[in-house]
Amino acid sequence: MAGEKPGLRAWPFVKGWISTPAGYVPQITDKWSLVDRASAIGVRLGINRDHYRVSPGLYALGNPHDKSPVIVTSNYKLTFDIIRKEMKKHSCWMLVLETYGINVWCAAGKKSFSTEETARRVKEAQLSRIVSHRTIIIPQLAAPSVAAHKLKGLCGFKGVFGPIRARDLPEFIDNGMTAAPETRVVDFPLSQRLDVAVVEVYGARKFLGWCLLISLILAALGPGGFALQGILWTGLGAFTVVISGFVAGSFVVPCILHRLPARAFAAKGLMAGSAAGLILGITLARSLPEGFAAVAGTAAMSSWFAMHYTGSTPFTSLSGVDREMKIYMPVQGLLIALAVLTWMGWSWLELVRG
Repeated sequence: MAGEKPGLRAWPFVKGWISTPAGYVPQITDKWSLVDRASAIGVRLGINRDHYRVSPGLYALGNPHDKSPVIVTSNYKLTFDIIRKEMKKHSCWMLVLETYGINVWCAAGKKSFSTEETARRVKEAQLSRIVSHRTIIIPQLAAPSVAAHKLKGLCGFKGVFGPIRARDLPEFIDNGMTAAPETRVVDFPLSQRLDVAVVEVYGARKFLGWCLLISLILAALGPGGFALQGILWTGLGAFTVVISGFVAGSFVVPCILHRLPARAFAAKGLMAGSAAGLILGITLARSLPEGFAAVAGTAAMSSWFAMHYTGSTPFTSLSGVDREMKIYMPVQGLLIALAVLTWMGWSWLELVRG
């Protein structure tokens, strides 16, 4: 974004412009506005998550000079905002790559946060004219797709991997770009697992809506379909299985992630869903077939939603996710089919017998 000074209309966090040998660079504030805070809450719930981004390019945080550090990051605005907030006592340059609104780790997995994109942005920003040193700080989670040793030949700058978390950046810079061992470790505590799980509530809204509609249609095709009250009660009963599977896969699995023995998240979902379905069957089912249908349906739904969680953790790879889907999606489909056939078949059989 270095170049001619544009109008001051671009972003609320831009408070001015800094003149550099390469042109004007937007100067950003380290303070979050009410809009920033509200938007951050929204994207953590999954709202507008796919479009929450800033323009790629070079930004000035504080009053950086030619010896100030250069931090490379993605253009996912929440990541951008967290860095400017954590670096509030330090002046630095922020080089934002085009990752299409995707965070660093996921963008590295998709190869949009790459060696080539980093080198391209360094040259496009004319960074060599702005800073006197030749070092840029790269997020450690970008390591899968950024070869730091190749950057020197591509753009003239050496890449140094920073700590895992933005909160450790100030200490990393103050210590001469040396990271403490504990800041290199990827952890995934319960609070963060639940933060990710909450996103599924918004993301699953359409899927759950369709499941409710299908449950009501199936109820209308069953023996209770002759009366509106029967359709509603039977349909909502079937939808309870879906909701139980959603809660088990999206919340129970993340909470007891390390206690479930399987490696595959879909398998963990099968375990949690089977337990939830068993409780559902014991408390609500009127017969053994209905109980089986509750267990099978809840297990399938739980496995499906738990499988979504694979891309939200630092424990999986793209090839691992693909392999897991190929193995477990047929299992989930089979369980759903068995649940529906058992539930519908038993209901009609009871009607014929009665």
